[in-house]
Amino acid sequence: MTILCNSSFQRATFFLTGFQGLEDLHGWISIPFCFIYLTVILGNLTILHVIHTDAILHEPMYYFLAMLAFTDLGLCLSTLPTVLGIFWFDAREIGMPACFTQLYFIHTLSLVESSVLLSMSIDRYVAICNPLRYSTVLTPARIVKMGLSSTLRSALLILPLPFLLKRFQYCHSHVLAHAYCLHLEIMKLACSSIIVNHIYGLFVVACTVAVDSLLIFLSYTLILRTVLSIASRQQQLRALNTCLSHVCAVLLFYIPMIGLSLVHRFGEHLPRTVHLLMSYVYLLVPPLMNPIVYSIKTKQIRQRIIKKFQFVKSLRCFCKD
Repeated sequence: MTILCNSSFQRATFFLTGFQGLEDLHGWISIPFCFIYLTVILGNLTILHVIHTDAILHEPMYYFLAMLAFTDLGLCLSTLPTVLGIFWFDAREIGMPACFTQLYFIHTLSLVESSVLLSMSIDRYVAICNPLRYSTVLTPARIVKMGLSSTLRSALLILPLPFLLKRFQYCHSHVLAHAYCLHLEIMKLACSSIIVNHIYGLFVVACTVAVDSLLIFLSYTLILRTVLSIASRQQQLRALNTCLSHVCAVLLFYIPMIGLSLVHRFGEHLPRTVHLLMSYVYLLVPPLMNPIVYSIKTKQIRQRIIKKFQFVKSLRCFCKD
């Protein structure tokens, strides 16, 4: 790596990292990443298109699913330029403003996803525990307010992070361990005390992910109690089946997050590649798998997607004739 002699330029630049020691294979490594990014973009755009164009899907459950797809799409696009830039062009340098902007969107969208999953659990709770009031409780206006409050909460809580990082002088190595910028990693490069950043970071996690996960668990406890009180076994299974896709989405979000936290805290002895893979799993697997899970497990979404493909196929046959 070229050593920068200009200290002012050095303070304004970070260096991203791909898979160290495998630089000669970055071209090949980029192939599965390109496939993942393309699948994420096409999958979530398909979900958004189907929900937007089909009036039958203009219901609270699918509005929340559209929010999830939009959030996943944004999270994917926030890391795509730097990840593929490293693999294709070895573009490792990133300016401080661009780095802070990227970490702002990554952290904000991660918190928004947690909030959307909570909103979806509330939707399932009302649908199963209080079905007669479903349409009056989850009105379009209330759904919009829930979406806006989730976005504002996340955006405002993350907003101080770039400013807290901007006040530091970075006298240590400017080489980051990932192909994108994260708050936890950048603050460790600072010369001065980072206790304020540590405390505020814990406060943000406690106010968002911890509260959201607790409320999701509580909502499913109440859902399970209601389902078990239903006399018919068939109706019990039908009620639980409506929650299956959301449960999968919750697990896809929280399991990689917990795994990444455990690796960072207790996995110092693990190869660096493991840390990298876990970080990519955390950021890419939920956006990749959520459209697939909902397309397979949600009958209405699956039928509409099949109908769209059949229409395109018939249109092509008509044009050939």
